[in-house]
Amino acid sequence: MTKRWQRLGNAIWQARFLYLLLIPGIVYYAVFYYVPMSGLALAFKKYNARLGIWGSPSVGWANFQRIFTTPAAVSAIRNTLEINFSRLLFQFPVPILLALLINEMRGTKWKRVYQTVYTFPHFLSWVVMSAIISNFFANGGMINTIIANMGGERINFLSNSALFRPLLYFTHNLKEMGWSSIIYIAAISAIDPTLYEAATMDGASRLQQAWHVTLPCIRGTIITLFILQVGRIMNSGFEQIFYMQNASVKGVSEILDTYIYNITFKAVPSYGFSTAVGMFKSVINLVMLVGANVVVRRMGGSGLMG
Repeated sequence: MTKRWQRLGNAIWQARFLYLLLIPGIVYYAVFYYVPMSGLALAFKKYNARLGIWGSPSVGWANFQRIFTTPAAVSAIRNTLEINFSRLLFQFPVPILLALLINEMRGTKWKRVYQTVYTFPHFLSWVVMSAIISNFFANGGMINTIIANMGGERINFLSNSALFRPLLYFTHNLKEMGWSSIIYIAAISAIDPTLYEAATMDGASRLQQAWHVTLPCIRGTIITLFILQVGRIMNSGFEQIFYMQNASVKGVSEILDTYIYNITFKAVPSYGFSTAVGMFKSVINLVMLVGANVVVRRMGGSGLMG
């Protein structure tokens, strides 16, 4: 054991300058990520500003029990899960499809043009996007003006509970599908061209090549991003929903992130309870991440972790 530690010490000493380069990163994560985690103690406290975090009285698991006995919190959990599982269905495959379509285009010039066009909305904030969406879908917006001019009745898109979630998925795809497709396009560009040549010689069409060559070759990338997406199952996109939400659709749009914001900044603050809700959300994300990884590995995939 002593010799092993000596060998380790010698190896570290020989690479000491490389380890020195790690120090700024270690300090950054320690100061901004690990030290603030001590604040999670609030989840088990009834916070009193005069006493501070550590001086505030402990309430045990009461804040966590309150999550499941508060109707608004239960509704927020249900909405978060429903929206995010729907995102996996209606949003996750879209960048893959876009990458396949761009890959099938002939000519590098037009590929770059379409990539730029589809990627640009990513750099607009949701404040700007929500204003654009409002101008398009409001009662007096362009879409309703066209419907009215064609003799139809105006549709209240932004205040209709049945239409709000589909609008979420559509606008998120509009904003993010180009950016999310970049990693798939990069993975496709690394595929050996001889595989396509062999498929062509075997008489495979472009669609068959995409199905039997392209998709299997980027399977590892798809699996990795899918697992990471499942690991964010309790994060529904706070900014998008926050700026598009209104009182008429709150019943179907109030998610955990907006609920935490409201109980922390808009109501009489209960920092212990809001911390408990945030901690609960993070624990569920971790469980889903590990669970998705286990399922993928048992199905024959590589997964994220050994």
